Amino acid sequence: MTAPLDAAGPAVQAAGPAGRDEERPSGHGTLRYALSKAGGALFSIAMVIVGTFFVFRLLPGDPVRNLAQGRNMTPAQLDLERHRLGLDKPLIDQFVDFVGATLRLDLGTSYEYKRPVLDLIGERFGPTLLLAGTGLVIAVSLGIWQGTRAGWRRGSRFDRFSTGLSLVLWSVPTFWLGLLLLMVFGVGIGPIPGLFPTRGIESVDAPDGFAYILDVGMHMVLPCLTLVAVVYAQYLLVMRSSLLEEVGQDYVTTARAKGLRDDEVRRRHAVPNALLPTVTLVFMRIGFVVGGAVTVETIYSWPGLGQLFYEAVRVPDFTLMQGTFMLITVSVIIMNTLADVVYHWLDPRVRSA
Repeated sequence: MTAPLDAAGPAVQAAGPAGRDEERPSGHGTLRYALSKAGGALFSIAMVIVGTFFVFRLLPGDPVRNLAQGRNMTPAQLDLERHRLGLDKPLIDQFVDFVGATLRLDLGTSYEYKRPVLDLIGERFGPTLLLAGTGLVIAVSLGIWQGTRAGWRRGSRFDRFSTGLSLVLWSVPTFWLGLLLLMVFGVGIGPIPGLFPTRGIESVDAPDGFAYILDVGMHMVLPCLTLVAVVYAQYLLVMRSSLLEEVGQDYVTTARAKGLRDDEVRRRHAVPNALLPTVTLVFMRIGFVVGGAVTVETIYSWPGLGQLFYEAVRVPDFTLMQGTFMLITVSVIIMNTLADVVYHWLDPRVRSA
């Protein structure tokens, strides 16, 4: 990347913009690749639309009866409610109506909230973006930093400790870790007092101004810590593995032989090339930011898309489930497609494969 050509081997020349003219990104080649990936993404989105409709109707439970709990409704009134919701139509007619409305970007009206699904998603999108986006930034930064240090000093005490700890946290179930942090640092246990709020995004008597920002930040600590703990290991392991591959390359040996400092060799030569797989992983994870973390948001009663989806499944609210699920899956598909295109553009070795 930033390495001079006389000090770098073919790996650097292939991975950076300083290579030969024929190795530079081809606009037409990248465009054709992007269009092919876009076609595959559209097909995947079509399959998601079809699958979303039929899969959720396999869930047990009658939405009308669940919505009527606590209300003394006669069978005739229940039938009238099914007619109002369109649940008395043949399944194929419901499917045609669903596809037509989706193509018009109309996700329907929630059975439970009696409001358009798009409005509900819009209200919950902000809290999810705040929580999951903050967690993603922290996890990526922590994972890349630790992965770089661990890969460059393979076998060191730091390498063994950081890799072992990340693997342990990655293997812990998210709900168990969330409940553990909630009990220890939220409710308090033994000599440890409760330090952080346990539910919601703000206090009932939330102040204004900077004090409000601090209040939201205090509510974010535990759910964000849970998200980071179970995610950052992916970036650490990918970065560590990529850097280990780069350490043995000829251009690194040449740079060291020319007398460059070890820190400069790592920062200017090895790390930029090792970042390519991590960049791909980051793009893939951005899609999950939109969906949030259903488990974490449910544990901490965080008013985001994850909790909204959980509430829809509990009813079940077909229109709300369909809308939130499609938003999550379509976001993942789009981000995966962008990741493929960006990787294809950054790494000529992929273009020539």
